[in-house]
Amino acid sequence: MSEIKLPEVELNIRTPKDPVEVPIVENKICTKESSPNFVRHVTFDVGGTDLEGHIRVGQSVGILPPGKNDSGRDYKLRLYSVASPTKGEGGNSNLVSTTVKRTIEELQDNQLYLGVCSNYLADLEPGDKVKMTGPSGRRFLLPENAGDFNYVFFATGTGIAPYRGMIQELMDSGHANEIVLVFGCPYRTDLLYADYFEPLDEEVGNFHYLPHISREARRDDGSKKYVQTCLWDESELLDPLLDQENTLMYICGLKGMEYGIYEALGKKGLDQYLDIREPAAEKAPDEWNDKDFKRYVKPSDRTFVEVY
Repeated sequence: MSEIKLPEVELNIRTPKDPVEVPIVENKICTKESSPNFVRHVTFDVGGTDLEGHIRVGQSVGILPPGKNDSGRDYKLRLYSVASPTKGEGGNSNLVSTTVKRTIEELQDNQLYLGVCSNYLADLEPGDKVKMTGPSGRRFLLPENAGDFNYVFFATGTGIAPYRGMIQELMDSGHANEIVLVFGCPYRTDLLYADYFEPLDEEVGNFHYLPHISREARRDDGSKKYVQTCLWDESELLDPLLDQENTLMYICGLKGMEYGIYEALGKKGLDQYLDIREPAAEKAPDEWNDKDFKRYVKPSDRTFVEVY
């Protein structure tokens, strides 16, 4: 297997104590069609700041929302994954994008909870300015020798953000090896960036877009389609690909999604993507519990995980 050479990156050029103020240049819906969930593609202009040219896809930027919490303290920093390639949105080094889902929840007392930073960002219009920090993140990156590898990307929700930029970067480089994107969401209306991934799947032979929609069509056995079931449902494509020594796996999305993938990998005997320690190593994968997943079943050096 080729050596995985992760790039050296700069971290925390700007901190919460010394953020940079940058304008919004685009803020648009990125769901496939009208959806009960509001997810937006937001682009910032970092031109003329020391962040320009120093943010890689796979990293995150921080946003400091204005205002104070109930304790009278400034709202805390929120991190957002970069959704644009390293060279910038549309090839413009000054433009950096992210993916923002409005957090709207109903509490037990029938009151609505509105996520502070997500709603702040979603409300902004071009020309409005935000306070930004970063970049952060040194591992969830494409290797410097990216062309040496195949990729299997797993995403749920806004976890698809880094893959948009990564796949654009791989396509622009003329990547010849295989790329698979598995995206999980509840309904087809929640598909993100489908206007990019669907045509790419049709036009590029080595790119495979595999949406798994959990609350609509069922699998043959009646169970729901989740990202981990793709390992069984698309085994004709994935088994030979995952058996290759130059295949890397990336997992991004809601915390806990990785456990179902780990269990499926264990059941299929794909232990090269896992670091299984005692006592979990003595158990069958379907016997692993939360403690095992948290302490003893970890990603190997071929698996990159970013969950939140």
